[in-house]
Amino acid sequence: MKTSKGGWIARVILGAALGVLSSVVLASYLAESRGPTLAVSLLCAGLGGVLSAATLPFADDGRSLLLHSAVHFEATALLFGLLMAQLGARGAELLAWEAILFLLYAVVWLGRWIGWYVEVMQLRTMLGLAPGPSPLKWRETLPYLAFALLLCDVLPMLLFWADHAVSADVPVLSGLLLPYLLLPVAGFSSGMSLGKRQGVCPLYPAACFVCYLPMVFLLFNYTAMFHCFMVAVPALAGNVTGWLYRRAASKKKS
Repeated sequence: MKTSKGGWIARVILGAALGVLSSVVLASYLAESRGPTLAVSLLCAGLGGVLSAATLPFADDGRSLLLHSAVHFEATALLFGLLMAQLGARGAELLAWEAILFLLYAVVWLGRWIGWYVEVMQLRTMLGLAPGPSPLKWRETLPYLAFALLLCDVLPMLLFWADHAVSADVPVLSGLLLPYLLLPVAGFSSGMSLGKRQGVCPLYPAACFVCYLPMVFLLFNYTAMFHCFMVAVPALAGNVTGWLYRRAASKKKS
């Protein structure tokens, strides 16, 4: 799958512009009334431009895919590390931020790879090389289970650790960013991806709920039970939305 050079450049420029804007928001969050430094602005612009390239299509073969992904992650990790160093992160704290970046990168990459893999499975089915749908589509849901585990178990533990590593009075990462942004967005997006390719798969939102449940008691307490719904309900909504999109697309073709 190819992307035009003009579209690729425009996407990178837009990402860089959003990066500069994020540097202003970051400076405001850190209570720096003078605004971001030039170094922070340039690093945010570079990071935004690099991240925008992650939305480009996958390579046509496995070797190129792994090579491009490795180079892209290295560039992302380098800019992110320099940015966090500019913001004062050192030693173990800097390594922790890089570990969180790696996890987020893995979650996004795995989500895209799963979508590509499911498309391959669909082609095999069309050629008569795979069996029909399994009960409750449990077999079709299995490739997404790894994504659910990363999102609902590994990510919360890392964000919780990061909050305590910096001795934050308010757990911004695990108490605010995770339940109100990361869980709903990732749950909806992955559920929609599954719905567009396999239809309604009720086991996926249930798996998200069950996967996150141990985190409620390991990291928080019973008052954080709503976190489970913050990922399961969007996953269900995304799954149904993807299924409706699939039906509409099928009707247009027929």
